[in-house]
Formats: sequence, structure tokens, C-alpha cells
Amino acid sequence: MIRAMRFAVLGSGSGGNAAVVEAGGKRVLVDAGLSARQIVRRLRLMGIEPESVDAILLTHEHGDHVKGLRVLMKSMAAPIYATPMTREVVREQVAAASWKIFESGATFSLDGLSIQSFAVPHDAVEPVGFVFRSEARAVGLVSDSGHVTPRVTEALRGVDALFVEANYDDALLEADTRRPWSTKQRIASRHGHLSNAQTAELVAGLAKDGLRQVVLGHLSRDCNTAEVALAAVQGLVPEIACACQDEPCGWHEGPAAPCDIAFRADELFG
Repeated sequence: MIRAMRFAVLGSGSGGNAAVVEAGGKRVLVDAGLSARQIVRRLRLMGIEPESVDAILLTHEHGDHVKGLRVLMKSMAAPIYATPMTREVVREQVAAASWKIFESGATFSLDGLSIQSFAVPHDAVEPVGFVFRSEARAVGLVSDSGHVTPRVTEALRGVDALFVEANYDDALLEADTRRPWSTKQRIASRHGHLSNAQTAELVAGLAKDGLRQVVLGHLSRDCNTAEVALAAVQGLVPEIACACQDEPCGWHEGPAAPCDIAFRADELFG
């Protein structure tokens, strides 16, 4: 029996996103944007057999969050939880799946694991974030979001851990020569992605209500770096980390002891 809640990011970035949450004996996969082969490989690296996953939750329908579903569902029987509009877009890819539909903003549970959904502003049909709650802790997850609304802030208030995107640095995005201006406008729009500065502002506000641990994700390969993103939130919460695209980031089981935090900070910032 898994006694405490913990989470791991299997991969995060424009190449694909997936995370896993464990609590109370339940295992939940959030998004399946990596290839099915990579999801299975990375679950096993974290000590999880794919058939032991109890549910798959979708934040939205974009390819970097669902592209592994079709093949994955050939070997997994877990139901897929999605909002009605997200299901409408995705179900043609995975028609044989068992669907569990929830309304955006609804709270539901899996044998004691409470899952609260909330709307986020992104250019998808019905995107959501999640807060996972057990007796011991509360973990928030915000993937793609163009800006932080009062609804997002209120939903996340009181979480002690947060996985949140920090997609781009304003200066690096402006200086980028690979993307046309229209793409840059979309990224920085109110339905695009969160910048390091926007994420730092969110983290600073939530730290007043008990946020202790932050994992940054969905970093742009060209318009951000782990060092720049981490520097934006340095000092705001005791424990910070960055998820990467290519490998799982390891289990996050709760804020580290002060000596561990100091050691990690020395590694990151010299």
C-alpha cells in the first residue's frame, strides 16, 4: 500500500508531456504525450508496471499531451478521464477506450484520492489543471496556460507542491530567430504559455499559503533554460527543481529537509 502522495514527471516539453501521481494505493497517469514506448519505459524506470495504472487524466487534446494514447491503450485497461469537449476531439484516436467524463471545475475521487479539476486559459477546446489531495498533502498540476486567472490561483491555494509550466523567458523569446512573429505572439498570448516571470508571480503568491515544493516543466528548448527558469523562482519556496524532456525527473515525495535543500541550491547556483 502506498501511504503518502508522491509524483514524478516522466517527461515535459514540446516533444511530449506525461506525469504520474501515486497516493493511497492508486496510480494516476496525467497526459500521454510521449510515445507509448517511452511512457512504458519511463514508468518502469520509476518502478511502475503499466498495467498497474488505475486511471489516465487528460489536461487537453494537443498532440504533445495525447499522442501516445492510441498505442498505449492497446496494452492498458485504465479508464481515461477527460472533459466532454476534450473527449470529443480525442476519442476518434482511441475509440475502444473506457471514458470517464467530468465537467471542468468538478471534483471526483479514486478510492480516497481526491482530484479537483479547474479551467485554465489555453488555445485548446476545454483545458484543465488538477489538484490532487490525500490526507497528507495536496499537489497542484498546471500544464499549458496562457496566464494565471483568479480561478487558477484559488484552485491552487493551499497546495504544498506544484508542478507548473515555465515555458519561456521573455528576453530569449524576443531574441529567438527560429520562430516567426505570429508564433511568438501565440506563445506569449493570454491563451498561450506561461513565462518564467508569470510562473514566479504565481509561486510567490502561493508560497504565502503553504507552497513548499515546485517542479518547473514544459521549458522551451530555444526560449528558456533550466538555469534561467530556476533563477526566476529561487528563494520563493524551499525546494525547486526542473523537469526535463528526455528522462523522468525522479519522485517528489514532499519538501526536503533543510540540509538537503541547501545542498541542492549549492548545486544549482554555485
